[in-house]
Amino acid sequence: MDFHPTEEQAAAAGLAARIFGDLATHERLAAAGSGSDAELWKALTAAGLIGAVEDIGLVGLVLLLEEQGRTTAQVPYAATCAYGVLPVAAHGTARQRARLLPALATGEAVATGAFPARGRITAEGGRLSGTAPAVPWLREATHVLVPDGQRDLWLVRTDAPGVRSSPVETTAPWSAGRLTLAGAEAERLGTTGAYAEVLAAARTAFAGLQAGVCAGSLARAVEYTGTREQFGRPLSTNQGVMLRAADAYMDTEAIRATAYEAAWRIDQGLPASEHVLTAAWWAAEAGKRVVHAGQHLHGGMGADLEHPVHRHFLWGRQLDAYLGCGSELLAELGAVLVQEG
Repeated sequence: MDFHPTEEQAAAAGLAARIFGDLATHERLAAAGSGSDAELWKALTAAGLIGAVEDIGLVGLVLLLEEQGRTTAQVPYAATCAYGVLPVAAHGTARQRARLLPALATGEAVATGAFPARGRITAEGGRLSGTAPAVPWLREATHVLVPDGQRDLWLVRTDAPGVRSSPVETTAPWSAGRLTLAGAEAERLGTTGAYAEVLAAARTAFAGLQAGVCAGSLARAVEYTGTREQFGRPLSTNQGVMLRAADAYMDTEAIRATAYEAAWRIDQGLPASEHVLTAAWWAAEAGKRVVHAGQHLHGGMGADLEHPVHRHFLWGRQLDAYLGCGSELLAELGAVLVQEG
């Protein structure tokens, strides 16, 4: 694969880095709580960074989500792109694309997804019933992409009759909610097989987000240990500190590399099932190690809930839970390898 981004992808990532860096400050993040930062969301839409995903592909989205993860920017960017822009662009009808993509690009519509499918949602005559216990960014969303028990995909408006959302607190402050459907009207998106493609793209996207979260955590740890002195010398000169940081760096690079490869293969239309699961496993398992290391390297400061590094810890653990624990992902990867072998 080619690890070099295109000119358009690099330009979009650079613009995203500037916007997230300028607006996703510690003070603004603390003020946002578990909700979305409206000014940051407006800046992203004005810069065209939501609509651009349709053109720069999944690799481009992974690059953009890395920049969000570095700052733990409090906006539903990953969810809207992974469960809105990309699925509608790939699987929507011409009418659905014309209606939904402009609204998503301008921020008028915000999407999320009740993924992965757990068999709790049933569909009958275009109406859905059932529950999804915890959907990220549900409290901010206007549309939810819902897979039913047969893994058909449905788009549901959150303000439609029969749709109810109740707040759920997750490890990361992702404005999550419990989705309850009682004969809710929905529109079908795509055909058989669309679920697997959307799930693969979403897992890859969130792995890219985890790469950024880990990179941000490690950068904070490096800065802290390089300036904090103990016994007259910086903590970073301690061999144990250096080894822990080196391990975290290698884990972060593994997450990034596997996410890039999975995204590139999907964009190229190549088989990618095992690559996606590999990226998800690294993001879940190694991501957990990195954010623990980042907090540990801050010593007592790492236990301060108001310290910026704590947000990276919360996001890293939330992404670990969201992508699926390592043993589940390995079991799924094993089944794929057996089937393809």
